[in-house]
Amino acid sequence: MANDFLSGLGNLGGGLGGGLGGLMKGLTNLMPQDDPNVKLMTTQSDVSDLAKQEEEIYGQIGRKAVELDGLDRFGELANKLRLVQSNLADARGKLEQAQQAQAAQKQAEEAQAAKCTCPNCGVQNPDGVKFCQECGTKLGADKVFCTNCGEENAPGTRFCGSCGTNISGS
Repeated sequence: MANDFLSGLGNLGGGLGGGLGGLMKGLTNLMPQDDPNVKLMTTQSDVSDLAKQEEEIYGQIGRKAVELDGLDRFGELANKLRLVQSNLADARGKLEQAQQAQAAQKQAEEAQAAKCTCPNCGVQNPDGVKFCQECGTKLGADKVFCTNCGEENAPGTRFCGSCGTNISGS
């Protein structure tokens, strides 16, 4: 019985309708099966599950009919579908823009944090500080690339970590 209840709880991730149906089934398994209220809840859950399956099958049939015959024979429904598809495309475009804006904001925040993080000792310094408060290394220095092999090296590095070339200029 407890396992049925836990499996019902596990179904919550499957969406509101399916999750609540699974939860209801799990709860009804803990109750006396001859109780009329339990029978009513169980039957309502079964009807809801079957109605959902029926809608999914109608959707599949509709897709197949459109694939075979096109939308034109469906009149006003075809116009509604086209409108929904247009709105969906717009919403997906807005979602993509929002995701890109979020990624850009995160990248800017990471870049700002990197400017305040000491490349030598790794201490996070407050904004506006030009030298690490822990070790004195200059903060926010430009990346240093080896003139010999092109490898990127940490600011303040005197010799390339890849090929050993003196990159400090002295």
